[in-house]
Amino acid sequence: MSASADPFLIHVDDGLAKRNALVLAAAQALAGGNNTVVVATGAIIGGLLAPHPGLATLPITFMVLGMWLGTLPLGVLARRFGRRNALQIGSGFGVVSGLISCAGAIYGSFAVLLLGTFCAGLYAAAHQSYRFAAADTASEAFRAKAVSWVLAGGIFAAVIGPQLVIATKDLLPYLFAASYLGQSACALLAAGVLAFVKIPPLPKKHAETARPISQIARTPRFIVALACGVTSFAMMNMLMTSAPLAMVQCGHSVTDATLGIQWHVMAMYAPSFFTGSLINRFGVERITGVGLALLVVTGIVGISGITVAHFWGGLVLLGLGWNFAFIGATTMVTQCHRPNERNKVQALNDFLVFGSMAISSFSSGQLLAAFGWTLVNEMIFPTVAVAAGLLIWLSFRDRTKPA
Repeated sequence: MSASADPFLIHVDDGLAKRNALVLAAAQALAGGNNTVVVATGAIIGGLLAPHPGLATLPITFMVLGMWLGTLPLGVLARRFGRRNALQIGSGFGVVSGLISCAGAIYGSFAVLLLGTFCAGLYAAAHQSYRFAAADTASEAFRAKAVSWVLAGGIFAAVIGPQLVIATKDLLPYLFAASYLGQSACALLAAGVLAFVKIPPLPKKHAETARPISQIARTPRFIVALACGVTSFAMMNMLMTSAPLAMVQCGHSVTDATLGIQWHVMAMYAPSFFTGSLINRFGVERITGVGLALLVVTGIVGISGITVAHFWGGLVLLGLGWNFAFIGATTMVTQCHRPNERNKVQALNDFLVFGSMAISSFSSGQLLAAFGWTLVNEMIFPTVAVAAGLLIWLSFRDRTKPA
């Protein structure tokens, strides 16, 4: 159905969508750098400050917890004050997060560090929704590309965050304290870029056409999109969270661990230049399936050895798998709602996805401490099997459904 024929497709403007996607990609580069600082440092400094080795990854878990708890309030703020204003509130938490984490590093306080990373998570809840903001005015044909373009900004985040850590980790007498100040600077710059986003408000006359969220959540496409989103993000987060600590425990340097995260984040976002085009050409289900398959290969590499090459190779495959599976899942979510339903549906999706991330992040530290790196990787196999099974079911269902 064409945009003009569908009364629910209002404010479709691919020219504006392209402009917003480029602006949001630039903001994503800076905001993602903020995130990467926490990922690269959290488990290492957590290992120094935590009262128990099993709690070493708790700083990253608190960041994910902030992402989880921030998603529903973000949706409320977006409905009440507009999408851009809601995202800017998130930027404020990004600035504050670095300052608090710096204080935690200086005073050696694990509790203060956790507060700082929690605020970083509230910020992440905002900048993870940049991908949906880019799709707000996009036509169905351009939607997957809009999402991909925004996530492509993460390529620069892959360089900004780790290089910031490497350059500043010993700049002050306290490990990573200067890195967290740089994290605040990234969020402040991102807020300036975000000011150029233009998202027209939805007319209030369309509010009465919105379906109940419970009805949308029960649709097969939303269920499968959620399953693939949860699997890609939870498994990616589980391995990414524990990988730096596992590398240090295996005798590799902090620089090797940080560079491993850099290559991982680059692999997460570099395919975004063409993932949207692949989805348009081969279908969202196939590309999502390729992403899930790459996650399985990640687990195989991870249990095959503990050299730097194994860690880095696994992290690169993990990033590639996440990109295909998550962009595919995000695209499927945008196919499940009308424009006037977007904020509540997207917020629900991210609430459930980031909730699973919080569980996987906390579990990764416990699993690594109790059972080792091999079992962390083995968790991929049964989780992917469930999501892949649902994806195959949806594909078969769509092919056999009467036209």
